[in-house]
This record gives sequence, C-alpha cells and structure tokens, in this order.
Amino acid sequence: QVQLVESGGGLVQPGGSLGLSCAASGSIFSIYSMAWYRQAPGKQRELVATITQGGTTNYADSVKGRFSISRDNAKNTVYLQMNNLKPEDTAVYYCNSAHWSGDDYWGQGTQVTVSS
Repeated sequence: QVQLVESGGGLVQPGGSLGLSCAASGSIFSIYSMAWYRQAPGKQRELVATITQGGTTNYADSVKGRFSISRDNAKNTVYLQMNNLKPEDTAVYYCNSAHWSGDDYWGQGTQVTVSS
C-alpha cells in the first residue's frame, strides 16, 4: 500500500504561479513512476506530467513550457510547479504512483482555481 498526500492548491490569478506537492509513504520502493493528473468539472481525468524513478519527464502538450515536474527522492515527494496559469488549468489535481506490480495509487486531490 502507498499513501499519497497532495498539498499546495488554491486560487490564483491568470498568469500567476502555484506549486503542488505530493508526499508518498508506505511501499514506495516499488514505485517506478509518479504523475500528476487533473480533472475539470464535466471532463475526463487527464494526464498532466510524469516522472520516472530515473528522472525522465513527460508533459501534456497543453502544459509544456509552463509546468515542471520534479522529485526529491530523499523526501519521497513529487512536485508540480505551474507557471503562467490559465483559466483552463482550473481542475482538481491528483497525484498518482505507478508500481512495478501493475498497481497504481491516487491521492485525494487538491483544487486549483485560476480566476481573476
């Protein structure tokens, strides 16, 4: 079992920045990648960014150049730095861990609202 706890969501104006954190605990040794997803009202959950144990990153086209995913292995924490935020970035953001066993786990989600 893995527990994921997100923090850092909130309200920000368009063009602003916000950082999210996801702290992992439990069977973290089996994680091979972690990711951030988001789900806006009335829409399907979508992948935002991923990072592997080796540090390889991947981003959705809609956030490339604006968002940055990183990890601190010593703290078992993954971060998502979001810059130049747009109203369409408004969503609940979820942390996900993918494991060599094929299992995956989700955090409880954190709300990000971009509005003036």
